[in-house]
Amino acid sequence: MKISHKNEETGEEQSIAEHCKNTAETAKNFAIPQLKQLVYNMSLLHDIGKYQESFQKKILLNKKIRVDHSTCGAIEAGKLFESGVAAAIAQYCIAGHHTGIPDGGTAADTSEDKTLQGRLSDSNVKKFEDYSDYNNELDVRSVDNNSIVSLFKDVKDKNDSFECFAFLTRYCFSCLTDADSLDTAKFCTGREDTELKSNFEECLKKINNRLSSFRCVTDLQKARSVLQQQVYDKIKTDSKIYLMNMPTGSGKTLCSMKFALERALKTGKRRIIYVIPYNSIIDQTVAVFEDIFGESAEILRHQSSFCIDDSDRDEDYKTLIKNVTENWNAQIIVTTSVQFFESVYKNKRNRLRKMHNMADSIIIFDEAHLMPVEYLQPCLRAVSFITKLLGSEAVFLTATMPNFEELISKYSLPSTKVEDLVQDKSRFSAFKKGEFINIGDMSEEQLVARAGGNPSALIVVNKRATAAELYDMAVGRKFHLSTYMTAYDRKRTIDEIKRELEGLYRDYPDLTDVPEDRKIIVISTSLIEAGVDLDFHTVYRELTGLDSILQAGGRCNREGKRKNARICIFDFGEPPKDARVNITKGLLEEYGDISSNECISEYYKRVYNFSDEQIKKNTIADDCSGIYNVAFSSYADKFKMIDDNTVSVAVECDSESRELIEQLRNTGYTNHRKLQKYTFSVYNYELKKLIEQGVVTEYGGLWCLTNNDYYESDKGIGFEAKDYYC
Repeated sequence: MKISHKNEETGEEQSIAEHCKNTAETAKNFAIPQLKQLVYNMSLLHDIGKYQESFQKKILLNKKIRVDHSTCGAIEAGKLFESGVAAAIAQYCIAGHHTGIPDGGTAADTSEDKTLQGRLSDSNVKKFEDYSDYNNELDVRSVDNNSIVSLFKDVKDKNDSFECFAFLTRYCFSCLTDADSLDTAKFCTGREDTELKSNFEECLKKINNRLSSFRCVTDLQKARSVLQQQVYDKIKTDSKIYLMNMPTGSGKTLCSMKFALERALKTGKRRIIYVIPYNSIIDQTVAVFEDIFGESAEILRHQSSFCIDDSDRDEDYKTLIKNVTENWNAQIIVTTSVQFFESVYKNKRNRLRKMHNMADSIIIFDEAHLMPVEYLQPCLRAVSFITKLLGSEAVFLTATMPNFEELISKYSLPSTKVEDLVQDKSRFSAFKKGEFINIGDMSEEQLVARAGGNPSALIVVNKRATAAELYDMAVGRKFHLSTYMTAYDRKRTIDEIKRELEGLYRDYPDLTDVPEDRKIIVISTSLIEAGVDLDFHTVYRELTGLDSILQAGGRCNREGKRKNARICIFDFGEPPKDARVNITKGLLEEYGDISSNECISEYYKRVYNFSDEQIKKNTIADDCSGIYNVAFSSYADKFKMIDDNTVSVAVECDSESRELIEQLRNTGYTNHRKLQKYTFSVYNYELKKLIEQGVVTEYGGLWCLTNNDYYESDKGIGFEAKDYYC
């Protein structure tokens, strides 16, 4: 018997044939109908290189030698599946099923280039030992290209064809690698595939009960009910992408989840995926869902800043969550847009493994307008492919809605069906909490003095350095928020701000005659604009993109109880470095109300028109000349949804962080997810200055602050040496 795996604890051996057959059956069950035949047969081939004598010696004698077994399956796929799309998909997937999907390369490549064509070159093929015994144990069939080609029917041009090919390759890779991982884990550790389950019917009952408990007396409450009813009236309307444009305060979160549950039950969808742009919003959203659904839903929360070890759940449940996070085998998932889109466009198995579980889902994109402009085209194409090819549906949810129907037609698949759920926007004015007023150029001193005259004020600026300077100028009950602080200290500060505001509004409900020592001023960067449920008397926002200004406005008069509330837009008179600033500046002069739907629509129109060339650049099809020339690995390296020119630095904040850093210092290893909340971020040039001053040290690949005099819990890093950091 030729061996694929050996259980180190029991000594049991699994044959190559058994593992390949198990993997093929599981992968086939994962795949959409048009790809089942391909996925099954390529999975049979994925490990046939293990029939080589050198691999058998490696596993039986426990020899530490490197044996390339992946390329062998790719070679055979080329022979058995003939030429065409099927062979190419299979070869990319099999060749990369351990190391990641490689670049296609060129015909001149050799094995040294690590490309698919280099690995399939004649000179490299001759290096392999005989592995033909697989013919005696595995019944591999040829694959019909026609069923696969039918998936390309909606592509509009050559570039779309390459994009579609790349998408289908990653999808097939996901089916293969998840099935491979599950069978290997089952044999080697006894770990069965597990699922986090939710009862959609019970969840719908509970969310209906919560919604029906809300009062509907005031004009705002009545407007909220009317808007939500527009959404519910279209639950039976079949589409691929739904647009849910609803103002802040209109109950978007619960309304979108009710819609998703109704659609899932109507269409038999397997899961609901809730995609959120910021880690900070996930905490709030998951808390809402868990409070409503209780035991009816086991929610998978997948974000970089969340560590299940921090929870009070038992060890078995923690292990279950960690396993399910690898492949998203859950019925309700809450994740970030970074996790979601990088799980479509990366090339490694640890990222792509979950991609097949995006099929047959209802996917909600909260704050959909925040898809980054430079990656708008790949994001929209991913959504179109997932909905058109994998049987899913998407909901774009935002209070400031771009013309996504036009954008999808221009930058993605024009045949994608889009349905606007809220067509009557006449009630939007009921959710307007204050007037947006342009107060023009101001000095920092003037701004702080003006804000200090309010019972409570929020100042939001564009730079961390500016926030630091304004904080030093402010007096009284002042608070500061920026990414120079650790997430641990930011959360502590936000909780303290909430307590202060609640006390202020309790003791002075009409906000008159507030003594100076009770007035509150908060100075923050843009991190406060989403997912932070704070309510200020007046908000001051530095000139920036219109969407950010409107988000900042959502922190003012949140309950709508005060008349004449103001969101003041100011400028320090600096030359604008961002085109969005100039666009917003023009709109402030043209529109009396920048929060109107007309102004928002015009803003996005100008932003996307200005960025048209930039939007068109970031596609994997840019340099393709054929399906064996797709740059999977290179594109994955370039695809970064968030700026990576910052570095995290860990700092001791409490006994837990001290213990984690000490472990890192002594062993080079620690629980990085646990430590993440004790890190702040600096730009690379700032890190260089910290290194020059000798106040940070690298342990196990993570920088740690070794001189805590450079960090204060209510200020963050760099205040003693702000000439260096600001």
